Amino acid sequence: MLGRERAEVNRGVELFLRTIVARAYPRVIGANREKSWIFFETLLPLLSVAAYVFFYRAIQAPEEYIGLVVVGGAMTAYWLNVLWSMSAQLYWDKDAGNLTLYIAAPSSLMAILLGMAVGGLFMTTTRAVAIIAAGWLLFGVQFSLQYWALLLLTFIITMAALYGLGMVFASVFLLWGREAWHISNLLQEPIYLASGFYFPVKALGFWVASAASLIPLTLGLDAMRQLLFPTGPTLGFLDVQLEIGILVGLALIFVTASKFALDYMEGRAKQEGRLTERRR
Repeated sequence: MLGRERAEVNRGVELFLRTIVARAYPRVIGANREKSWIFFETLLPLLSVAAYVFFYRAIQAPEEYIGLVVVGGAMTAYWLNVLWSMSAQLYWDKDAGNLTLYIAAPSSLMAILLGMAVGGLFMTTTRAVAIIAAGWLLFGVQFSLQYWALLLLTFIITMAALYGLGMVFASVFLLWGREAWHISNLLQEPIYLASGFYFPVKALGFWVASAASLIPLTLGLDAMRQLLFPTGPTLGFLDVQLEIGILVGLALIFVTASKFALDYMEGRAKQEGRLTERRR
């Protein structure tokens, strides 16, 4: 009995991992085939970053703010990837007729969404690296990699929490149907403000910044800035170790919530047979 149960667990894990690879593959290949995406996803976003850089220099702000803008501009790529490539993905697949196949497949919706996220990370990271490189080459931003291991850990935990939130949004957007598109547009700019993409989040005040910390990018971005710049701790909201601890808690909460939400949506689709209908 134990051997059979162990074999079933191994097959389940293998199916989960194979599903992630299968769903990541089209996005990675598609990014390589569509060369125009490289232009639109890397060069055009530099314009908004450059605008904030020139603005801070025009008002003679401290040079550290230039670095904050560059890092914030790089992280916007990940937020947009979560908002458009994960949160609204199931709704778009429903409209295209693919959601029925996902529900009928033996793998879980979480594995399918994780595969989409991993594939989307390829283009997203390309855009983020391009913005960081432009900040270094064009604007003379100096980054400190003294705490590179802690920086990498912070980034990984932030992505885990962020994509967990994205999977929760995927279920909610699927329930709301056509409004998913409008909600995605609604959330885009307010998150830029609340998370402090182009300024230190502590400038919003303690209570507003604390409320904004429910969004993983807020603390993740703040912690990475503190680790990347020597004067970063003076502009930081909370201590880096505390922010990492909170991010771990958010990651556990969002990933767990996404598991329950996706299982609920999948069960509802199989029981009622209406979730995959192309209704608006």
